[in-house]
Amino acid sequence: MAAILGNRSIKKNRRRQLNKLVSQKILPPVLALAIFLVIWQLLCLNPNFKLPGPIETFSETWNPFIIHPFFDNGESDKGLGWQILSSLGRVGLGFSLAAIVGIFLGIVIGANKLLYNAVDPIFQVLRTVPPLAWLPISLAAFQQANPSAIFVIFITSIWPIIINTTVGVQQIPQDYINVARVLRLKGAKYFLKVVFPATVPYIFTGLRIGIGLSWLAIVAAEMLVGGVGIGSFIWDAYNTTTETNLSEIILALIYVGLVGLMLDRLVGFIASKVVPE
Repeated sequence: MAAILGNRSIKKNRRRQLNKLVSQKILPPVLALAIFLVIWQLLCLNPNFKLPGPIETFSETWNPFIIHPFFDNGESDKGLGWQILSSLGRVGLGFSLAAIVGIFLGIVIGANKLLYNAVDPIFQVLRTVPPLAWLPISLAAFQQANPSAIFVIFITSIWPIIINTTVGVQQIPQDYINVARVLRLKGAKYFLKVVFPATVPYIFTGLRIGIGLSWLAIVAAEMLVGGVGIGSFIWDAYNTTTETNLSEIILALIYVGLVGLMLDRLVGFIASKVVPE
């Protein structure tokens, strides 16, 4: 009897959790999206509104961009799946380099007050430079589009990683440092036992900001450097603008937003598993 009552209680709790999830996490964004689509479609009833509505966008891009995202007709005539994968490859390389260099520099700078005072004004100036302003310099330095785009990602995303890691090191409680001195923790042990656990929340805050900036930077950079990539796809569609191409641009923007959301959630998920509670 007790086991039966226990099972019923578990089922009721699961139903409550499911209902709570649906009512608080799923239903509100679905309703908001539906309202947005209805407003968008109503605006398109105005003949002066030149953009295609959601129904028109869906119908015009269904074949091949939605049902065949990985078609390949050679050169840059590829589906949105290949375009996004190409952009993600550049983002992955540039962001990984920024994370490695940024975390290392952040720890070194945060641990040395004199070095921090020397370089902080420089970093504060450089971090305000818009991503595309770096592109002419990278093109002049690398003479090729792909390395130039990766450099733009790197230089755009590294600043929040450095700054947040530096702040994390500077915020290590003095008690932790004193205990490390008593236990004579040095080198790798000091980093693993004291520095990393104390700074990892700050590091992942910087990484989360950096991945968003990386995705913004690559889309903008690809519009200028050309080749295969979601930014190049949007720019090429704009330069041959027709009503159908506008639908393709809108679909590409939706994909850009969804990928950006997934990248942010991915870093957030990793942070939830690594950052101590």
